[in-house]
Amino acid sequence: MSELPAKKPVTLIIEDDGQIRRLLHVCLERNGYDVVEASTGDGAIDEAIRTTPDLVILDLGLPDIDGLIVLQRLREWSQVPVIVVSVRGREEQKIAALDAGANDYLTKPFGAGELLARLRVLRRYAQPPANPAIFHSGDLSVDLTTRSVKVRQQTVRLTATEYSLLHYFVQHAGKVLTHGQLLHEVWACDDPEKTGQLRVYIAYLRAKLEADPAKPTLLLTEPGIGYRLAAPE
Repeated sequence: MSELPAKKPVTLIIEDDGQIRRLLHVCLERNGYDVVEASTGDGAIDEAIRTTPDLVILDLGLPDIDGLIVLQRLREWSQVPVIVVSVRGREEQKIAALDAGANDYLTKPFGAGELLARLRVLRRYAQPPANPAIFHSGDLSVDLTTRSVKVRQQTVRLTATEYSLLHYFVQHAGKVLTHGQLLHEVWACDDPEKTGQLRVYIAYLRAKLEADPAKPTLLLTEPGIGYRLAAPE
C-alpha cells in the first residue's frame, strides 16, 4: 500500500513589492512549499485567518500599516513561526521585531539559499498549532483572530484600550492580576498612583460585559490586589 504524499507546508508571504513577492513565490514552490500571498497588512491578517499558514515571511515596510503591528496582531492568537525580511538593518530595529514576536530576521538583500535554510530551522522547532483562538467564559465570547467580542451572542463594541485590557485578562484567565501588572501591560505605566484610571476602565468593561455591573460575575475584584477574569468552566 503506497504512502500518501507529505502535506506541503503553507507559507504566507507578506510583501508589497510585487517583483520580490513573485520571486519568493517561485522559489518556495520549487522547494516544496504551498504559497499564499498578501501585499498589505490588513490583507495579511485576513489571509492568516483564512489559511492558518505553517510559516510566515513578513516584510515590515507595508503600505497601510507597519509590519510590526501585523506581527503583534498575529501574536495575539497565533504562534506561527515568522521570519522578518526587511531593509531595516539597524540593531535596534531587529531587536524591536524579535521582541514583538518574530522568530528570525533577515536583512534585504539576502540569498534564496539562506532563506530556505532558515525556514527549515523554523519548521524543525515549530510548536504544534494551538486550539481555535476563541475564548468563552459564561456569556462572554472573544474571538482573538478577528478581535470580536460578544455577550449573549450580541456584538459588543470596545475601544482600543478596553480591548487591550480585556485581551490581557483573556490571556491570563483565572489568574489574579495585580494593579501594577495591568497598568504596566496595558498603559506601559509603572506609577501606582494611576490605579484610578484602571478602575475607570474596569467599570467601562463591566458596563458592557456584565449582566449586572454592580454584581460582576466575569471581572472579579480581588480586594487590595487587583482583578481576575473568571476562567472558562
